[in-house]
Amino acid sequence: MNQVFLEKTSDYSRAEVRDAMVRLLAPLGGMGAFVQPGERVLLKPNMLSAKSPDAAVTTHPEVVRAVIGLVREAGGIPFVGDSPGIGKLQRVAEKCGILQVLADTGTELIEFTEPVQVAGPGLFKRFELARPYLEADRLINLPKLKTHGMMTMTCAVKNLFGAVVGAGKIAWHLRAGEDRDLFARMLLEMYQIRKPDLNIVDAITAMEGDGPSGGDPRPVGLLIAGSNAVSVDVVAAEILGIPKKLLYLERVAAKLALPGVERSSIQVSGCPLDEVRIPDFKLPPLSDVQFGLPRFLSRHIRHYFTAYPFPLPEKCKLCGICRDACPPGAMEIRNGSLEIDYPRCIRCFCCRELCPEHALGVREGKLLQIIKKCI
Repeated sequence: MNQVFLEKTSDYSRAEVRDAMVRLLAPLGGMGAFVQPGERVLLKPNMLSAKSPDAAVTTHPEVVRAVIGLVREAGGIPFVGDSPGIGKLQRVAEKCGILQVLADTGTELIEFTEPVQVAGPGLFKRFELARPYLEADRLINLPKLKTHGMMTMTCAVKNLFGAVVGAGKIAWHLRAGEDRDLFARMLLEMYQIRKPDLNIVDAITAMEGDGPSGGDPRPVGLLIAGSNAVSVDVVAAEILGIPKKLLYLERVAAKLALPGVERSSIQVSGCPLDEVRIPDFKLPPLSDVQFGLPRFLSRHIRHYFTAYPFPLPEKCKLCGICRDACPPGAMEIRNGSLEIDYPRCIRCFCCRELCPEHALGVREGKLLQIIKKCI
C-alpha cells in the first residue's frame, strides 16, 4: 500500500506548523526515516513568482522552516532550490518570505541554472534538468496545493517542473503544451527520472479558482505527506472534490499503470477524509473539451472549440512578461495594446499563469459554449 498521511493545523504560526509537521511524519518514522547524517537534502518548494505568503501562490515560509529544522535534527544538510516562472530566485525568495527563513537558519539557496541532459523513461527520450536537483542525496518536495488553469490542479508531481531550468519550461510548453494529456505524460516521465524521497504538501491555505497565480486563498487546514507523489496527488484531488475527468495527470498515470495511482492501492491515515473534504472548492474557469480533431484542421477551427486567453486592458500594464513567456510567440504589444495571434496560440495559458497583474481573462469559443449547453 502507498501511504498518505493527513494532519490538521489551523494556521501558520511557527510553533503550530512545527508541531503539526512532527505529528505528520511520526507514523512514517520521522524525518530520520528519509534523511541520513551527512546527506545533502534538497528542499523544492513552489516559488512560482514574487508574491507575499498570504497570496497562497508559493509554499509558506513556515512550512519550509519546519522542514529545515527536522532535516537538521536528522543530521542532514538542507538547502533550498528552484527555478521560478518569473524573476530571479533571490527576489522571489525574498518576497515570499523564504529568504528570511534561510537567513535565520543559515540555509543555502541555490538557483537552478545549470541543466544536465538525462535519458527519459518513455515517450520523451531526453530531459534537461537542474544539476542540484539530480545530484542531491535526498529530495524533499514541498508543493503548494493550488488550482491550475491548464492541468486543473498543481500539487506534488507538477511542482517538480521547477527542476527544468529557465526557458526550458517554455520549450516544453511549445513541444507538449497543445495537448494536456501529452503535457501530463511529460510531467510524469520527468517525475520518474528523480522521484522525491518525501512529499509534504502545504495545504494549510490552498488556492482555488483562477490558479496557479491569480486565484483566491482558501483555508483547508492540512499538511499532506507521502513518499509516492502520484498517490499524494490522488488524495489531494479527492479532498478538493475534483472530478477525475479533469485530472489529466491522474488519467495519464492510470494509462501508464504507474504505482500509486489506483485509489485501492492508497491507505490514508491521520485525519478521516470525510472530515477534511472541501465540498465547494472552486475550479479554474476554463476546461475546454478535447474533441480529437484532425491535426491539420485543429489550428484553423480551434478558436471556436476551445477556451482562450484575452487581454483585460484596464489591468494590463504592458510589461511584456506574457509576451516574452509565450511559447509559440503569439503575443505582441502594438500601438499601446496587447494583441494575441490566436491561430498561433496553443492554449497553454502560460500568459495567465505568469501575468503579475492578472490582466488576462478566459473566453470560451462559440461552438464550445453551444456544445457545453448540450452535454
